[in-house]
Amino acid sequence: MQTKDRKPKNIFVDGPILADFIGESIAKHSTNHTIGGHSIFLGQVRADKINNQLVASIEYTANQSLALEKMHEIRENIFEKYDLTCLHVHHSLGRISVGEICLFVFASSVHRAAAIEACNELVESIKKELPIWGKEIFENEEFQWKINH
Repeated sequence: MQTKDRKPKNIFVDGPILADFIGESIAKHSTNHTIGGHSIFLGQVRADKINNQLVASIEYTANQSLALEKMHEIRENIFEKYDLTCLHVHHSLGRISVGEICLFVFASSVHRAAAIEACNELVESIKKELPIWGKEIFENEEFQWKINH
């Protein structure tokens, strides 16, 4: 699929990514009969125990203009590398509670292998390259900045 001349897409969502939104996104693709496989990654806030304290939520902030520019570059490179039909990214901003979805990546292709590989590569690139930060907030409202592993 030709990707040149695409405009950067806003990936940011205020608050958690809701199940209805995810379901609707999947349903919209049922009319594209060239798709043979989808790969979906859902990032969920977990209750990590750090120094005997439980994480209750993560507050996400970003340098949005830089993140969108970099995301566009990453997306274009992945489209060139894999034979994709669609590639969607949604990342939360603001305070997201334990159990809520904060990242939704959705790759579609004629064949499943390309969708799976592209989805995995995109998630890794987001974690490593985008200027998005998470403040882990503990049950007692103390916090620390999240370190991605």
